[in-house]
Amino acid sequence: MGRLLTRLGIFAAALSLVLSGCASAAPQAPATVHRIVAVGDLHGDFAAWRAITKAAGLTDSRGRWTGGETVLVQTGDVVDRGPDGLKIINDLMRLQREAEHAHGRVVALVGNHEAMNVTGDLRYVSAADFAAYANGNSERLRQQTYEANKTRLEAAFRQKDPAMTSEAIKAAWLMATPLGALEHQAAWSPAGRIGRWVISNPAVALIDGNLFVHGGIGPVYAHVALDEINRRVAAALAARAMAPDAIINDPSGPLWYRGLVMQEKEGSEPSTPPPSSVVDQLEEVLPAVGAKRMIIGHTPILSGIAVLEDGRLVRIDTGISSVFDGKLTYLEILDGKLLPYVVARPDPARREAR
Repeated sequence: MGRLLTRLGIFAAALSLVLSGCASAAPQAPATVHRIVAVGDLHGDFAAWRAITKAAGLTDSRGRWTGGETVLVQTGDVVDRGPDGLKIINDLMRLQREAEHAHGRVVALVGNHEAMNVTGDLRYVSAADFAAYANGNSERLRQQTYEANKTRLEAAFRQKDPAMTSEAIKAAWLMATPLGALEHQAAWSPAGRIGRWVISNPAVALIDGNLFVHGGIGPVYAHVALDEINRRVAAALAARAMAPDAIINDPSGPLWYRGLVMQEKEGSEPSTPPPSSVVDQLEEVLPAVGAKRMIIGHTPILSGIAVLEDGRLVRIDTGISSVFDGKLTYLEILDGKLLPYVVARPDPARREAR
């Protein structure tokens, strides 16, 4: 019911959208890349993001690109939970342009939380994140949206509670639709500024033998061409696909897969077929896609970056966001050598003073 009301209240406000079936190809990079820097899930922690890019020599004190020809890969989930997802997105958009001018590259992968925002699953959007989209016209837009959709909204609420008055329904909808929420979903729609950007980004990227993907590639997608994976993800995002087996929702898909880091407990009812061992999966997947290793985020490992299976699997979601209070980390791949780094977390008092 809550999901239905969210869609009625927010999406009904949007203008008719023309969904394009644009597809993202895996980013093309030179056969050999001197330096790659990979950063895992950020979940709305802008201060941590800036601390990492500065420590890695990618940006200056103002956040401008100083990485030269470095390839920066961010493996998705920059939004939700924390307050500053919009700031990070704006940074990534700008850095993509600046890096290109310096003959570098910024690759922003699609994570499951980017897909959730595009498809209207807003369970993890923080109040502060909604507020970042608000402007001086937000209250008027919210009132106008309610009046324009009042009949449908009242019908939806009364399916659950026939005794609700019009006043109670409006109050409930306003509470569920904070200022900035309508603007947020307009921006994240497939025709919106952020939605178009997410759709244009890849879900998988193979760079100098390193396969970057948010959740992972397991046996189900091992023999699907990377360009085809990116095409399917882009098409599903553009269509706001809700089917459980759509590639952006599939537990075995590249945005959600955990079979490389979590095994089913003995005696439990598996939600997906029990995965083969991590070693067996890597031996099947890596040769199939032409990679020597896979670098993933999605599942936090608070102890720090983990280089596993003789360097064939690297986990870089270290709970960077202060929501998790993990370690601020980045992975440098320098002429093929894996170099994990830990960065000091910015002092909250100093952040507040800025």
